[in-house]
Amino acid sequence: MRHQYIGMAIMALLLLVAPLWLYPIFVMKVMCFALFACAFNLLIGFGGLLSFGHAMFLGTAGYAAAHSAKVWGFPPELAILFGTFSAFVLSVATGLLAIRRLGIYFAMITLALAQMLFFFYLQAPFTGGEDGIQAVPRGRLFGFIDLSNIWAMYFTVYAIFLGGFVFIYRVIHSPYGQVLKAIRENEPRALSLGYDTVRYKLLAFVLSGTLSGLAGATKSLVFQLATLTDVHWTMSGEVVLMTLLGGMGTIFGPAVGALVIITMQNYLAQLGAWVTIVQGAIFVLCVLTFRRGIVGEIAHFLKKPL
Repeated sequence: MRHQYIGMAIMALLLLVAPLWLYPIFVMKVMCFALFACAFNLLIGFGGLLSFGHAMFLGTAGYAAAHSAKVWGFPPELAILFGTFSAFVLSVATGLLAIRRLGIYFAMITLALAQMLFFFYLQAPFTGGEDGIQAVPRGRLFGFIDLSNIWAMYFTVYAIFLGGFVFIYRVIHSPYGQVLKAIRENEPRALSLGYDTVRYKLLAFVLSGTLSGLAGATKSLVFQLATLTDVHWTMSGEVVLMTLLGGMGTIFGPAVGALVIITMQNYLAQLGAWVTIVQGAIFVLCVLTFRRGIVGEIAHFLKKPL
């Protein structure tokens, strides 16, 4: 436990000073996707449930936050809360439909639901179709913090990411988290001990979807944009890649995976269509070299959970 606290302190310090050397928008993007990946890891890494449709929570919250801020004039804190609440409602609705299925059937149901939402957002008038919702105002946080200032926006995202990360950490190390791990390892045994496994898995799905929504709502204000990209199935694939690359079932792995993927996308952009080929080659290499993921291999070497 102590080394995990030290790791969190180092991560918080690095993110605090990162904008001194890196473009703040880039670091904010990393933090948004790191929160998204950590939320996804809560479901797959600790609940054993593979969702292929997690982008629907990211994208739905992004659209809800952007629309409420631009059209309804919501202040940023209410826009983010509204986007997160929209993801919560969606996760409850989709979870009730999907959670009683196992394995590939669960994954395919989540993918199908996400694709239905994608085509709905493509046609819905309030989303702007392929153009998305543009020029979303950042507004003033709590009425006096002007988020058009890049540093005010940065430290807002910083606080949201750290708050979400610490919340996920506490969930994992709570009695609920221990039962969730038991269900992942041996669901029939957990069921025989009297645990309502469906209820535990549904709660994990809802928590994961809601936190993914928090990441999506924050991202829409950072970039002042909400588009179909965030709800497309490829985004669901990216978050799976981030989690596996960093280390599924680890605390810091998804954040590291998000950093690696976003960095590759940013610095390999000049390669054009070759980006996905290079990413695929790097992913194959990492899977063959680091079978537990980057952080997973480090934790195995140190023989301490990370």
